[in-house]
Amino acid sequence: MENKVVIALDAMGGDYAPVETVKGAVEAVNENKGMKVILVGREEEIKSELAKYTYEEASIEIVNATEIIDMGEVPTKAIREKKDSSLVVAIKSVKSGECDAIVSAGSSGAILVGGQVLIGKGKGVKRAPLAPLTPTAKGVSLLIDCGANVDARPEHLLQFAQMGSIYMEDVVGVKNPRVAIVNIGAEEAKGNALVKETYPLLKACKNINFIGSIEARDIPKGEADVIVTEAFVGNVILKLEEGLASTLIQIIKEGMMSTTRSKLGGLLVKPALKETLKTFDATEYGGAPLLGLKGLVVKIHGSAKAKETKKAIFQCVTFKEQRINEKIVAHLAEEIEQAKEEKAGEQE
Repeated sequence: MENKVVIALDAMGGDYAPVETVKGAVEAVNENKGMKVILVGREEEIKSELAKYTYEEASIEIVNATEIIDMGEVPTKAIREKKDSSLVVAIKSVKSGECDAIVSAGSSGAILVGGQVLIGKGKGVKRAPLAPLTPTAKGVSLLIDCGANVDARPEHLLQFAQMGSIYMEDVVGVKNPRVAIVNIGAEEAKGNALVKETYPLLKACKNINFIGSIEARDIPKGEADVIVTEAFVGNVILKLEEGLASTLIQIIKEGMMSTTRSKLGGLLVKPALKETLKTFDATEYGGAPLLGLKGLVVKIHGSAKAKETKKAIFQCVTFKEQRINEKIVAHLAEEIEQAKEEKAGEQE
């Protein structure tokens, strides 16, 4: 049991909790015997859902938490006052070391505040970014930041690029990942003040593969592996991509069912089309980790069903096995040391 990765799941977070959260947890432990899931929330409701399934009892544990943080609550107030909420109890289990990670579909603001305040940032980390994988024509890209730091400064974006590179290389398996900064043109001189100030920092950074600016239209093409931006722009990109993908899928389905001829044609292309569209399904890639903390926090969509919950749990296992947080802190410490040496050399 000691070698198992232990994941705390906020069983009451999200639109379909606890039905889908519990189902996702059961599916996860049935597929991967190397983990244990702690379901945090209202015990009787969780037990009622678990009774529907068959699973190894030692692989799932319930921790009772009587309160729920609703989507409309002020995050800082909710985290401070609702100490027995499923989210706070789950986050504290990561802080204490009882669990290796937490997955939640609950309030984004509360998850971000709870992660940064209760767990805390790793040594040398200036800001913790939210970094989801987004589907592209060539696989996936990491969009960093997409919701945590709307007032980011150039030095923060530089760290985002470094964290994102480590994540893509060690979790996704992309060697020497291409890093680009979101801009309104490919030219170095373009962009707002933040982009113009960040660009030379990224260009001068020796341990990332910076390829320059990227325009939004090139992101779905897979022109870069790590897409660096501040949270406001990142969140707009993420929501637009998700909305566009679901709208196109709906339009295609309606078109295929519009006439007898299109229905016949649809039957022929359905297997290939289903497989192709699957690659652009955001739920296939788990959740968005809050990188740079002392413990792992993963945010999934509020509308997440069992599949996305399960994928996020698996994501946590990989994250833990690859020791991503430790690598991020070690990498940033190395950067700080190099900067000190260079400064000392200049003074001499």
